[in-house]
Amino acid sequence: MYNKTVLKNGVRIVSEEIPGVRSVAVGFWIGTGSRLEKKEDAGISHMIEHILFKGTKRRTAKQIAESIESLGGQLNAFTSKEYTCYYARVLDEHLPLAVDVLSDMYFSSLFRAEDIEREKKVIQEEIRMYEDTPDEIIHDLFSQTIWDGHPLGRPVIGTMESVSGLTKEKILNFYHKYYNPSNLVLAFAGNLRHEQVLELVEANFSESNSGQLIPAMEPPETKAAFKTFVRPLEQAQMCLGVPAVSQYDEKIYPLQVLNNILGGGASSRLFQKIREERGLVYTVYSYYTTFHDTGLFTIYAGTNPSSISEVLDLIWHEINHIVRVGITEEELTRTKEQIKGSLLLASESVVHRMHRLGKSELIHHRLITPEEILQKISLVTPDDVRNLAAELLEPSRYTLVVLGDVEKDGISLPWGSLSANIS
Repeated sequence: MYNKTVLKNGVRIVSEEIPGVRSVAVGFWIGTGSRLEKKEDAGISHMIEHILFKGTKRRTAKQIAESIESLGGQLNAFTSKEYTCYYARVLDEHLPLAVDVLSDMYFSSLFRAEDIEREKKVIQEEIRMYEDTPDEIIHDLFSQTIWDGHPLGRPVIGTMESVSGLTKEKILNFYHKYYNPSNLVLAFAGNLRHEQVLELVEANFSESNSGQLIPAMEPPETKAAFKTFVRPLEQAQMCLGVPAVSQYDEKIYPLQVLNNILGGGASSRLFQKIREERGLVYTVYSYYTTFHDTGLFTIYAGTNPSSISEVLDLIWHEINHIVRVGITEEELTRTKEQIKGSLLLASESVVHRMHRLGKSELIHHRLITPEEILQKISLVTPDDVRNLAAELLEPSRYTLVVLGDVEKDGISLPWGSLSANIS
């Protein structure tokens, strides 16, 4: 059973009662992330996420961690480009404690200067660790290239320089600007009642001020590019992609089908053709990301530097085949079943259902149910997929980024004369 309450100051409280489970998941969703940061303050949203675990007026950092973990629960958080989430999963009997701990972190974190300086070092080590993982960093390099100069192109974690320049004043200003009721969703899922949830949160959250509205976000400009980042690596990492649809576009449903068929798993065309038949990669896949006003469709592969051109040629062949010939009814039926299965299996997790509630309310101001998604997926036709592929995967829209021990002039682009348009 789904319920929603909006407090007078704008805080949205959504819950889903799931009988038959013994756990609950609680999420505090804030509509801010790295997209709203200035270039010189990149990483400030992620820094705030860290600092909220470092102590409050009532709890030390150790007591925050122990309060949930000692009960067998989970307490965590993550920051993305457009939102931040703090969440806990506990037994149903410990729901009041989970709400108390998260509320304490949200309202009463100390933001001590010494904690900020210490956490700068922690995050800089996180950046170093990330930069030592080429199959991870290639995706940030791709975003930086396709959205050069725009906040969406920057890594959520920030840079060594920007993190070093963060001050307590900057952090508090950002926190007070964006951590406000009109920008907050409290999401609950599990063995609970909505009335119980309201009793736990209304006292704290109904008294907070409404705060500032989030400013309008400038959409990014995209330009096709071909860029190499030369490093002495055994394997070359590459991302090939195009701008795609926003999170509000109905074309997201044929995009899900296209993604599944092209590179969404071990049965996909790219995996079967490039890994299973040719043995040229260990990993190849496609994925899509959506934002407020744009998105990306990306194909990733890791291969021997000498095989880059061959892998690109095979990717190009599979894309062209979908654009020219389309997909089969058998592929479409199988893919719809895959999407249905993965969606319904994920729904057995209270954390997943809390995530769906919180993100759906934050973005769409309503609940988008699995049934609604599956109904729209069921209406996707082969022509929908083919038309979308022709629209999105037009060669002049491609951005290609390669990381490894390879020079640009050693890579042959399979889209031939159109490569003249790639700078």
